[in-house]
Amino acid sequence: MDRRELLKMILAATGAAMVGLPALAAGQSATTGSKAAFSAADISMLDEIAETILPRTTTPGAKDAGAGPFMALFVTDCYTPRQQAIFRAGLVDIDKRAGGRFVSLPSQARSELLRTLDAEARAHVVEVTETGAAEEGEAAPHYFTMIKQLVIFGFFTSKVGATEVLKYVAVPGRYDGDLAYTPGTPAWGTS
Repeated sequence: MDRRELLKMILAATGAAMVGLPALAAGQSATTGSKAAFSAADISMLDEIAETILPRTTTPGAKDAGAGPFMALFVTDCYTPRQQAIFRAGLVDIDKRAGGRFVSLPSQARSELLRTLDAEARAHVVEVTETGAAEEGEAAPHYFTMIKQLVIFGFFTSKVGATEVLKYVAVPGRYDGDLAYTPGTPAWGTS
């Protein structure tokens, strides 16, 4: 799977262009000045949210791919200060809706809360550019859209996601238009 296909998949799954792509594509930080680091508790919460979205089954889960640290780094380095504020406020809101701490909820309650947030995010339609950047003063994507995008992007671009979940071929061979398909075969992950 190449980067374009992954970004199309993220768009289809979240209904919005990937937030933070301008800074990622330019290879530079979207923030200026000092950067507020995520605490170990924040990263642990991000890991648990990610694992609830993409849990370990017969394949590795989001936590196995290091989704929490990835999300914290991506938000810090690629989100604008406005996007960072929305993302961080979302984490506070998730804890508030959890009645204290998201990480203290049982698995079923975590899933239900995230399903509710996903429904809200899908109803929160926002026009953004294809790079995922809303202009200053305009409505921004729902924070859960940002979280979900980062979980999907971080997982499927990690070594674990690309090699153990997707079918990875480092150097693809010849084209075979009549390849037999076996039900349950994972999608291709090529670079």
